[in-house]
Amino acid sequence: MIRRIRNIGPGALVTAAFIGPGTVTACTIAGASFGFALLWALVFATLATIILQEMSARLGVVTQRGLGETLADLLQSSVFKWPLILLVGLALYLGNAAYEAGNLSGAALGIAAIAGEGDAAFKFAVLAIAVLAAALLLAGSYKQIERVLLGLVAIMALAFAATFAIVRPDFGAMFAGMFVPSIPPEALLTVIALIGTTVVPYNLFLHASAAKARWSNTENTDANLSEARADTSIAIGIGGLIAILIASTAAASLFAAGINVTSAAEMASQFEPLFGSNSKYLLGIGLFAAGLTSSITAPLATAFAMTEVLRLKGGQKSLAFKGIALSVIVIGASISLAGIRPIEVIVTAQFANGLLLPIVAAFLLYVMNQKAVLGRYANGPLANVLGFGVVLIAAGLGLRLVLRAAGLM
Repeated sequence: MIRRIRNIGPGALVTAAFIGPGTVTACTIAGASFGFALLWALVFATLATIILQEMSARLGVVTQRGLGETLADLLQSSVFKWPLILLVGLALYLGNAAYEAGNLSGAALGIAAIAGEGDAAFKFAVLAIAVLAAALLLAGSYKQIERVLLGLVAIMALAFAATFAIVRPDFGAMFAGMFVPSIPPEALLTVIALIGTTVVPYNLFLHASAAKARWSNTENTDANLSEARADTSIAIGIGGLIAILIASTAAASLFAAGINVTSAAEMASQFEPLFGSNSKYLLGIGLFAAGLTSSITAPLATAFAMTEVLRLKGGQKSLAFKGIALSVIVIGASISLAGIRPIEVIVTAQFANGLLLPIVAAFLLYVMNQKAVLGRYANGPLANVLGFGVVLIAAGLGLRLVLRAAGLM
């Protein structure tokens, strides 16, 4: 077990991607607004992430191709090739650009929590973080980026674990919230945001590409798959635990005190039982770390997906790859600077991810059932039941929200 933790790899990249400011914000709002009632959504989202990311990693290890590349091959002779590729491309590109806006806003919100929440300071922070993310992407190899993300995720884990230990939540209510699903009035949008911030659609593309790079020796496929599955389960399990700790800490502190979250200062108040007046520094560091990790992985995943789908050659060093990644950062920064409240940008991005999830997951399931591509490593009955279950639940929640908005529920 210790050896596997030390060798953890692409799974950590996925975890660093979803433990971003969206997770911190959405989980804090969920706990502050609804107590422990929505913890079941995070349990479901964590299990769903492990199920889908295992498929993505398996695809990369077995075929040595990414999800976008495999989709392009399978659709090559289909009359629906370009409409479907356009659908996937637009969903990923636009969705990730919005997600990047949330990442940059969240990281800048962290700096603002420490330096002050003035508009000028926030905009300067957005630009500085965008430049830093771009520099890491342009100058760093996959391994270098991975090490940076591992360190930043560790900061997040320690900060929230320490706070959770001090606030002493009601464990009875906490476990009931984890295993007894309920959706209180006005909580549906938050439920979808919690799922969207954990089961991030672009991670399905990122994981396959990262896994093929990590396990490129095709002579030991079974051993590589065993390592990839352990890597996925451990890293994402830790990420899910962090998300549950964040929501539980907010429930035990903010919800109990009747505090609604609309600003960084109110988010920081959940740490006061442990850190007192220094709470803003903890939140600031946490949001900055989370925002930077996701600010790197969102454009990285978009570039992997789009270059694969469009069959652009050259890998991470190509001008096309770098151009796509940088364009996501530029669009995200532009949205962040548009004057919308940062918390609204962050939560809306997670909600959009939740609505996009069934579409991208359905494409993944289609690929994973192609025995001509995966051979004996294609999905079996159990994997399909679990995968389709995730798609149906996510689609059902989204449909329920649409019907409610239309006044039909």
